[in-house]
Amino acid sequence: MNEAALTLEGWYALHDFRSLNWTAWTAADDEERAVAMDELNAFIQEWSPVEEAKVGSSTMYSIVGQKADFVMMHLRESLEELNKLETAFNKTAFARFTLKAYSYVSIVELSNYAAGGGDGGDPLQNPHVIARLKPVLPKANHICFYPMNKKRELADNWYMLDMAKRRELMHSHGLIGRGYAGKVKQIISGSVGLDDWEWGVTLFAEDALQFKKLVYEMRFDEVSARYGEFGPFYVGNLLTPESFEEMLKL
Repeated sequence: MNEAALTLEGWYALHDFRSLNWTAWTAADDEERAVAMDELNAFIQEWSPVEEAKVGSSTMYSIVGQKADFVMMHLRESLEELNKLETAFNKTAFARFTLKAYSYVSIVELSNYAAGGGDGGDPLQNPHVIARLKPVLPKANHICFYPMNKKRELADNWYMLDMAKRRELMHSHGLIGRGYAGKVKQIISGSVGLDDWEWGVTLFAEDALQFKKLVYEMRFDEVSARYGEFGPFYVGNLLTPESFEEMLKL
């Protein structure tokens, strides 16, 4: 049996995509909408203390296109905490004006492909490693999320390659990503056994065009061209409580 990649795990992740029930929202009276907005804002305000305590992070983006209207992305220390967050939102008056569009459950991870071993020290004592496993979600202008798999098809079976070959391929793949340092922030979360795909990829950028350039360039790398399978892409714009309220104005 081939050697499995070793992974380090950080915070659990939930991408909670919702669509707005505009018919119900426009039919509601001013008081109902005001209560809904108050409860939504109270829910969002609970995120800052969590981030300040360094036990999680959350952010929210509108989604462009018809797949959803907005996404709440949460990072927390356990699945139980993510479950509580999801339930807390569902109990708000605002949630009654939303429809569940899509969700993705995963856990932030780093593999040993690029590392090629180590210096013998405990990587969980390395502040750079911890910052990648337990990141503060950027408040960049744009987000792009997509799930993906590695193929398991005849000659194109990623899991039948030996560790040395996989490490070589991932090193080349990683060089492309590093070429976008400062332009695109990438968070990789593992979802084998947690959701329908094997990984979730979340990208953040000030310029949404960088998503297209990065993903397109990676298409020509063997890891993607030969072994990658990709799910739906969700792209959107940063939402603040103020811009969300503006979006909901009638």
